[in-house]
Amino acid sequence: MKNIIYIIFIISFLFSENGLFSISRIHYGGGGDWYADPSSIPNLLEFVNMNTSINIQKEENQVKIGDEDFYKNNFFYITGHGDLKLTQEENIILREHLMNGAFLHVDDNYGLDKSFRLTLKQLFPDKDLVELPLEHDIFNCYYKFPNGLPKIHEHDNKPPQALGIFNDKKLILLYTFESDLGDGWEDPNVHNDPDYIRQEALKMGTNIIIYSIVQ
Repeated sequence: MKNIIYIIFIISFLFSENGLFSISRIHYGGGGDWYADPSSIPNLLEFVNMNTSINIQKEENQVKIGDEDFYKNNFFYITGHGDLKLTQEENIILREHLMNGAFLHVDDNYGLDKSFRLTLKQLFPDKDLVELPLEHDIFNCYYKFPNGLPKIHEHDNKPPQALGIFNDKKLILLYTFESDLGDGWEDPNVHNDPDYIRQEALKMGTNIIIYSIVQ
């Protein structure tokens, strides 16, 4: 991707009304802890602010699908350990927003997988999750990840997977599974992860943000 810093600087103004890139955490139903890892997004945004030229809103937004603030943003984040359920109306609204240019990152915090995959069948009944190959730009657009998605926490000791939903070859939904990036973004004393692990998580998060902007 040529002139990536310039492109980031210009396109980042498209993401919010105040000209700052922002992340909107989705407050979903079903009883799952949508609010998990409260320090993760502010830490990631601070890292991006310090290491790129993107103009950042350092506090996360918290939105419900379809409310007034939902439509003001284009980068959304879902995480948690438990059930995730969307109403039929929420599925329609979210699907249309993603198909019209928004981006959603779903990060399994261990326990979200089953309910997310059921929800995904309702959200995109005609689309399947596709595993992203190692040569995909999301692993190479800023920081280099030759082995793909980093493994932050062990969970079931399965390999980490970056899976996506595409619309006309554009990635509109990223699902990070068996990695737990959000835990790696948290304050150091929360999980006591080694610094190099946290750095890998923060760098991968930065790649996701940059890729969502420039793709």
